[in-house]
Amino acid sequence: MSAQPHSPTDLQQLYASRFEGKAAYRKRVWHELCSFFGRWIPGHASVLDLGCGHCEFINAVRCGRKLGMDLNPDALRFAADGVTIIQQDCSESWRLPSGSLDIVFTSNFLEHLPTKKALDQTLQHAYRALAPGGRLIAMGPNIKHLPGAYWDFFDHYLPLTELALTEVLTKCGFKIEFCRDRFLPYTMSDGKEYPIVCLQAYLSLPIAWRIFGRQFLIVGQRP
Repeated sequence: MSAQPHSPTDLQQLYASRFEGKAAYRKRVWHELCSFFGRWIPGHASVLDLGCGHCEFINAVRCGRKLGMDLNPDALRFAADGVTIIQQDCSESWRLPSGSLDIVFTSNFLEHLPTKKALDQTLQHAYRALAPGGRLIAMGPNIKHLPGAYWDFFDHYLPLTELALTEVLTKCGFKIEFCRDRFLPYTMSDGKEYPIVCLQAYLSLPIAWRIFGRQFLIVGQRP
């Protein structure tokens, strides 16, 4: 039995409502973000988008092999040609060979896991699936910089900080390569659509992250 608190139908309804009318803007945003994350993602890499949702990242990223993992059935509908979707509980054993991935990417997903045990198990599965030298890239809301707003979403369960996540990543065997407690602002679901040129400028100015950032960014490497 799945340990996840929401059924696939629940997830489909929640995210269809949350991101209604925002698909085109989110696609443009993720195009720019993928250019930024490309510094850690080789062009030949085998990449898994953990909690891929509507597949904005995995559709846009430039890499050799593309996979997404999510219980939301809409992931199959939004996945571009060439993207393989794995529908399963990520805290259960992954249906992937050991050492078959170069990158596991996850954005605004880990806080949706129901327990710390589920997070620990998920990271252990990611570690096993990554080849030596492979990376886990994790972005998500930092409870230190959000307080109450963190709980504005019905499916948030785990309050995480960059230090808590680096601690469990280290426990699972990862070496921390990059860690920022503040990276992007909190959410794209509040209706605001800033010009993409503003995002480009923001990504090039880490000093701005210290002012507006509410999400952590962590890169862990499997030795």
